[in-house]
Amino acid sequence: MMVRRDPAGLGMTSQRARDRMVDTLRAGGIQNPRVLDVMRNLPRHLFVDEGLEVRAYENSPLPIGQGQTISQPYIVARMTELVLAANPKKVLEIGTGSGYQAAVLSQLVPQVFSVERIGSLLRNARRHFRSLGIENIRTRHDDGRRGWPEEAPFDAILMTAAGEYIDPLLAEQLAPGGVLIAPVGPQGGEQKLVRLTRDADGLHESVLEAVSFVPLLGGVL
Repeated sequence: MMVRRDPAGLGMTSQRARDRMVDTLRAGGIQNPRVLDVMRNLPRHLFVDEGLEVRAYENSPLPIGQGQTISQPYIVARMTELVLAANPKKVLEIGTGSGYQAAVLSQLVPQVFSVERIGSLLRNARRHFRSLGIENIRTRHDDGRRGWPEEAPFDAILMTAAGEYIDPLLAEQLAPGGVLIAPVGPQGGEQKLVRLTRDADGLHESVLEAVSFVPLLGGVL
Protein backbone atom coordinates (compact mmCIF):
# COMPACT_ATOMS: atom_id res chain seq x y z
CA MET A 1 0.00 0.00 0.00
CA MET A 2 2.99 2.36 0.09
CA VAL A 3 2.73 5.47 -2.07
CA ARG A 4 5.21 6.85 -4.56
CA ARG A 5 7.88 8.82 -2.75
CA ASP A 6 7.88 12.30 -4.29
CA PRO A 7 5.47 12.80 -7.18
CA ALA A 8 5.64 16.59 -6.82
CA GLY A 9 9.32 16.53 -7.67
CA LEU A 10 10.60 18.48 -4.65
CA GLY A 11 13.49 16.04 -4.43
CA MET A 12 15.98 15.67 -1.62
CA THR A 13 15.11 19.01 -0.04
CA SER A 14 11.65 17.63 0.67
CA GLN A 15 13.05 14.33 1.94
CA ARG A 16 15.44 16.07 4.31
CA ALA A 17 12.53 18.15 5.59
CA ARG A 18 10.54 14.95 6.20
CA ASP A 19 13.46 13.44 8.07
CA ARG A 20 13.66 16.51 10.32
CA MET A 21 9.91 16.33 10.88
CA VAL A 22 10.20 12.70 11.97
CA ASP A 23 13.05 13.61 14.35
CA THR A 24 10.74 16.23 15.89
CA LEU A 25 7.91 13.71 16.22
CA ARG A 26 10.17 11.18 17.89
CA ALA A 27 11.47 13.82 20.30
CA GLY A 28 7.85 14.71 21.07
CA GLY A 29 7.09 11.16 22.19
CA ILE A 30 5.82 9.42 19.04
CA GLN A 31 7.20 5.88 19.29
CA ASN A 32 5.38 3.68 16.77
CA PRO A 33 7.98 2.97 14.04
CA ARG A 34 5.28 2.25 11.45
CA VAL A 35 3.70 5.67 11.98
CA LEU A 36 7.07 7.40 11.78
CA ASP A 37 7.99 5.52 8.61
CA VAL A 38 4.74 6.41 6.85
CA MET A 39 5.04 10.06 7.76
CA ARG A 40 8.63 10.12 6.56
CA ASN A 41 7.60 8.79 3.15
CA LEU A 42 4.19 10.40 2.58
CA PRO A 43 4.50 13.77 0.75
CA ARG A 44 2.63 16.17 3.04
CA HIS A 45 3.45 19.05 0.69
CA LEU A 46 0.86 17.67 -1.76
CA PHE A 47 -1.90 18.30 0.78
CA VAL A 48 -1.21 21.97 1.58
CA ASP A 49 -2.25 25.05 -0.38
CA GLU A 50 -0.10 26.33 -3.22
CA GLY A 51 2.59 28.63 -1.85
CA LEU A 52 2.75 26.83 1.50
CA GLU A 53 4.69 23.78 0.29
CA VAL A 54 7.92 25.05 1.85
CA ARG A 55 6.20 24.98 5.26
CA ALA A 56 4.64 21.55 4.81
CA TYR A 57 7.05 19.77 7.17
CA GLU A 58 6.93 22.29 9.99
CA ASN A 59 5.23 20.97 13.12
CA SER A 60 2.31 23.36 12.79
CA PRO A 61 -1.20 23.41 11.33
CA LEU A 62 -1.68 25.17 7.99
CA PRO A 63 -4.78 26.64 6.31
CA ILE A 64 -6.44 24.68 3.52
CA GLY A 65 -9.35 27.03 2.78
CA GLN A 66 -12.98 27.15 3.91
CA GLY A 67 -11.79 28.03 7.42
CA GLN A 68 -10.21 24.59 7.81
CA THR A 69 -6.65 23.46 8.51
CA ILE A 70 -4.36 20.51 7.97
CA SER A 71 -3.42 19.36 11.46
CA GLN A 72 0.13 19.68 12.69
CA PRO A 73 2.20 16.53 12.08
CA TYR A 74 2.45 15.73 15.80
CA ILE A 75 -1.35 15.58 16.16
CA VAL A 76 -1.68 13.39 13.06
CA ALA A 77 0.99 11.03 14.38
CA ARG A 78 -0.42 10.99 17.91
CA MET A 79 -3.98 10.22 16.83
CA THR A 80 -2.77 7.59 14.38
CA GLU A 81 -0.68 5.93 17.08
CA LEU A 82 -3.69 5.85 19.41
CA VAL A 83 -5.90 4.35 16.71
CA LEU A 84 -3.37 1.64 15.87
CA ALA A 85 -3.36 0.46 19.48
CA ALA A 86 -6.72 -1.18 18.70
CA ASN A 87 -5.18 -3.11 15.76
CA PRO A 88 -8.00 -1.92 13.48
CA LYS A 89 -8.92 -3.33 10.13
CA LYS A 90 -11.64 -0.77 9.40
CA VAL A 91 -11.37 2.90 10.41
CA LEU A 92 -13.85 5.78 10.10
CA GLU A 93 -12.53 9.34 9.89
CA ILE A 94 -14.87 12.27 10.53
CA GLY A 95 -13.58 15.27 8.60
CA THR A 96 -11.52 14.41 5.52
CA GLY A 97 -10.19 17.95 5.19
CA SER A 98 -7.00 17.95 3.12
CA GLY A 99 -6.96 14.15 3.05
CA TYR A 100 -3.58 13.87 4.76
CA GLN A 101 -4.78 12.05 7.89
CA ALA A 102 -6.76 9.55 5.79
CA ALA A 103 -3.71 9.03 3.55
CA VAL A 104 -1.54 8.26 6.58
CA LEU A 105 -4.11 5.79 7.88
CA SER A 106 -4.42 4.17 4.45
CA GLN A 107 -0.81 3.01 4.67
CA LEU A 108 -1.44 1.30 8.02
CA VAL A 109 -4.92 -0.25 7.93
CA PRO A 110 -6.78 -2.20 5.24
CA GLN A 111 -9.88 0.03 4.98
CA VAL A 112 -10.42 3.73 5.62
CA PHE A 113 -13.81 5.43 5.41
CA SER A 114 -13.81 9.23 5.51
CA VAL A 115 -16.70 11.71 5.65
CA GLU A 116 -16.40 15.40 4.71
CA ARG A 117 -19.14 18.06 4.75
CA ILE A 118 -17.38 20.57 2.43
CA GLY A 119 -17.56 19.44 -1.19
CA SER A 120 -14.60 21.47 -2.48
CA LEU A 121 -12.27 20.02 0.17
CA LEU A 122 -13.45 16.50 -0.56
CA ARG A 123 -12.84 16.92 -4.29
CA ASN A 124 -9.29 18.08 -3.60
CA ALA A 125 -8.66 15.20 -1.21
CA ARG A 126 -9.91 12.67 -3.75
CA ARG A 127 -7.57 14.15 -6.34
CA HIS A 128 -4.65 13.73 -3.96
CA PHE A 129 -5.57 10.10 -3.29
CA ARG A 130 -5.70 9.39 -7.03
CA SER A 131 -2.35 11.08 -7.67
CA LEU A 132 -0.75 8.90 -4.99
CA GLY A 133 -2.36 5.69 -6.19
CA ILE A 134 -4.24 5.18 -2.90
CA GLU A 135 -7.17 2.82 -3.45
CA ASN A 136 -8.28 1.74 0.05
CA ILE A 137 -9.99 4.99 1.08
CA ARG A 138 -13.73 5.39 0.57
CA THR A 139 -15.11 8.90 0.93
CA ARG A 140 -18.53 10.41 1.42
CA HIS A 141 -19.87 13.96 1.11
CA ASP A 142 -22.15 14.21 4.14
CA ASP A 143 -22.61 15.59 7.64
CA GLY A 144 -19.92 13.75 9.56
CA ARG A 145 -21.81 13.95 12.84
CA ARG A 146 -23.93 11.08 11.55
CA GLY A 147 -20.92 8.90 10.88
CA TRP A 148 -21.39 6.19 8.26
CA PRO A 149 -23.97 3.84 9.80
CA GLU A 150 -24.35 1.68 6.70
CA GLU A 151 -20.72 0.58 7.04
CA ALA A 152 -20.65 0.22 10.83
CA PRO A 153 -19.29 -1.18 13.02
CA PHE A 154 -15.78 0.30 12.85
CA ASP A 155 -12.74 -0.91 14.77
CA ALA A 156 -11.68 2.70 15.22
CA ILE A 157 -13.21 6.13 14.72
CA LEU A 158 -11.08 9.26 14.48
CA MET A 159 -12.47 12.79 14.54
CA THR A 160 -10.52 15.72 13.12
CA ALA A 161 -12.79 18.49 14.44
CA ALA A 162 -13.92 19.27 17.98
CA GLY A 163 -17.45 18.94 19.27
CA GLU A 164 -18.56 19.85 22.77
CA TYR A 165 -19.32 16.19 23.39
CA ILE A 166 -19.06 12.85 21.60
CA ASP A 167 -22.33 12.13 19.83
CA PRO A 168 -23.86 8.81 21.00
CA LEU A 169 -24.71 8.06 17.36
CA LEU A 170 -20.99 7.85 16.60
CA ALA A 171 -20.22 5.82 19.70
CA GLU A 172 -22.86 3.31 18.62
CA GLN A 173 -20.89 2.70 15.41
CA LEU A 174 -17.85 1.51 17.36
CA ALA A 175 -17.18 -2.24 17.30
CA PRO A 176 -16.53 -4.22 20.50
CA GLY A 177 -12.89 -3.73 21.39
CA GLY A 178 -12.80 -0.57 19.30
CA VAL A 179 -11.48 2.89 20.06
CA LEU A 180 -12.74 6.37 19.26
CA ILE A 181 -10.26 9.28 19.34
CA ALA A 182 -11.71 12.78 19.34
CA PRO A 183 -10.97 16.36 20.39
CA VAL A 184 -13.72 17.59 22.71
CA GLY A 185 -14.44 21.14 23.82
CA PRO A 186 -15.62 24.55 22.58
CA GLN A 187 -13.86 26.58 19.89
CA GLY A 188 -11.61 29.12 21.55
CA GLY A 189 -11.98 27.32 24.87
CA GLU A 190 -10.24 24.42 26.52
CA GLN A 191 -10.20 21.31 24.34
CA LYS A 192 -8.98 17.86 25.31
CA LEU A 193 -8.09 14.81 23.28
CA VAL A 194 -10.40 12.03 24.46
CA ARG A 195 -10.19 8.26 24.01
CA LEU A 196 -13.41 6.26 24.12
CA THR A 197 -13.16 2.47 24.21
CA ARG A 198 -15.82 -0.21 24.04
CA ASP A 199 -15.62 -3.55 25.82
CA ALA A 200 -18.05 -6.07 27.29
CA ASP A 201 -18.83 -3.68 30.16
CA GLY A 202 -19.73 -0.76 27.88
CA LEU A 203 -17.99 2.50 26.98
CA HIS A 204 -15.02 3.93 28.87
CA GLU A 205 -13.66 7.46 28.44
CA SER A 206 -10.22 8.83 29.25
CA VAL A 207 -8.77 12.31 28.75
CA LEU A 208 -5.31 12.35 27.18
CA GLU A 209 -3.95 15.86 26.54
CA ALA A 210 -4.81 19.45 25.63
CA VAL A 211 -5.39 20.15 21.92
CA SER A 212 -6.77 22.85 19.63
CA PHE A 213 -9.00 21.94 16.68
CA VAL A 214 -11.47 23.63 14.37
CA PRO A 215 -15.11 23.15 15.44
CA LEU A 216 -17.23 20.20 14.36
CA LEU A 217 -20.04 21.70 12.29
CA GLY A 218 -23.19 20.21 10.86
CA GLY A 219 -24.78 20.42 7.44
CA VAL A 220 -23.29 19.96 3.98
CA LEU A 221 -21.65 22.58 1.74
